[in-house]
Amino acid sequence: MRAFLCICLAPMMTYACSNPSGVRFTDVTERAEIGFRYTFGDSTYENILESSGSGVTVFDYDRDGDLDLYLLNGTYLEGISDPEGSVFSGTSNELYRNNRDGTFTEVAREAGIDDRNWSMAAGALDFDGDGDVDLYLLNFGANVFYLNNGDGTFTDVTDSLGLRGPETLNGYTKWSVGVAFWDYNGDALVDLMVGNFLAFDPEYVSPTAPELMPHPSEYAGQASMLYRQDSDGRFTEVTRELGLFYPDSKCMGLTAFDYDDDGDLDLFQGNDHQMNFLFRNDGGGQFTEVGSAAGVAANDRGLPTGSMHGTIGDVDGDGLTDLLVTDLRYGALYRSRGDGTFEDITERSGVARAFRGKGQWAAALFDYDNDGDLDIFAANGTAEELILQYPLLLENDGTGRFRDVGSRLGDYFRTKRSGRAAAVWDYDDDGDLDVIVSHIDLLATPALLRNDGGNRNHWIGLTLVGTGGPASAIGAKVTVETGTRTQVGINQWATGYLSYNDPRMHFGLGRDSLIERLEIRWPDGSLDVREELPVDEYTIIVQGEGGSP
Repeated sequence: MRAFLCICLAPMMTYACSNPSGVRFTDVTERAEIGFRYTFGDSTYENILESSGSGVTVFDYDRDGDLDLYLLNGTYLEGISDPEGSVFSGTSNELYRNNRDGTFTEVAREAGIDDRNWSMAAGALDFDGDGDVDLYLLNFGANVFYLNNGDGTFTDVTDSLGLRGPETLNGYTKWSVGVAFWDYNGDALVDLMVGNFLAFDPEYVSPTAPELMPHPSEYAGQASMLYRQDSDGRFTEVTRELGLFYPDSKCMGLTAFDYDDDGDLDLFQGNDHQMNFLFRNDGGGQFTEVGSAAGVAANDRGLPTGSMHGTIGDVDGDGLTDLLVTDLRYGALYRSRGDGTFEDITERSGVARAFRGKGQWAAALFDYDNDGDLDIFAANGTAEELILQYPLLLENDGTGRFRDVGSRLGDYFRTKRSGRAAAVWDYDDDGDLDVIVSHIDLLATPALLRNDGGNRNHWIGLTLVGTGGPASAIGAKVTVETGTRTQVGINQWATGYLSYNDPRMHFGLGRDSLIERLEIRWPDGSLDVREELPVDEYTIIVQGEGGSP
């Protein structure tokens, strides 16, 4: 073990530390030729729209086997942006094609997705099952659905699908922040839940603090909406009839997963300064909101906070799916009890101490060092004012207790930024997980953090392909058994604020060089089992081709 000196940029803090994992995160944004610059419409940070950030989506748009990068942008909006911001009129989203040599080429215009709306997030899924990944763009204003033509280009088919969304909600411009894809009714068609945020009135000034942007609680909400796909390919909005209509909710993120392990997908909705929702799927097309009963509606003081998104994973290795909810206070880490309820372990786990005062937006539960447990990345920044914060990388000791190790592992973690979205991906396919982060500070650059050394331990990557429709693998439960441990993961890549991660599942295996048993429980209840799988490779598993118990 090599010791070295770590110097934190915080004043008067120099300390000795070690890096036993040998992992370093190197900022390779410039080297990768990612030249994106984010704009929030002008050069002053004055309203909640400007503070909310830009999304990050990784997906293989051209079907060449590697992951590409879509970065979302704001733009000048008359009546909202300062007049001098007109120089930012027509700023577009950017698509970076992976060149497979560590560099990227920007190709949004030639691909037809250089969208010039105020974009928040983009959900990626092969919704029509033709083998090409399509893109649903969630905007402040009209949403846009881009169909992948299979030749590196996209076509806007929003109106033919009925997915543009209403022009206004609660009297103001519709503001969508994300989408959860799933097949809620088991008909082999993709359904989707669109998360909408709040009714933003650009003329409103807070009477209590006129010098600051108004608090989210001072605005009305906007209902999130469930769209059912019908047999003709169009979508019908069915929110009310399924018991999901909450007209004043302020959604920041949606996560579909089977929280109670009863075989159907439920939905967690993180709300801004309101109680979070957990919609239990009761079957038969009905849902019941059980957030308070399940213990995930508020933080450990019983308070609703500025919740962002639900991030899922088994943090303590007990085979149950836990829930991390980032917020602007100190977050919430809910440990599953296995009976449909959760225990708040935020303080005990060390998460509260690390998060407190920094303002968490996107987060990821991922195994950065491939040692077999889930660590935490968090992009941080203050909301009401443009105050920069240190990003965080928290290492898991294997039992669900975390400590901050970021400052030991790279300069990025010793530099204050104002982060928003963050996606985890293996962009160079070397077996360890890298991170891409968006920022809304005046530097306005993203950060591509290359993981150097995480692949010293063994790993396996899985692409699951269901046979019951394009969404039939979403929410599949995977159990990986090796000689020293058993791990459980959920096939869900939409688990961070404005972020869509690597669609491949990733398991770190430590020193274990063989997977003794791999079990997949698909959302339709069927099981596949494979035995004695090799490690250190990416594998595609098609439902029904993996054997059965």
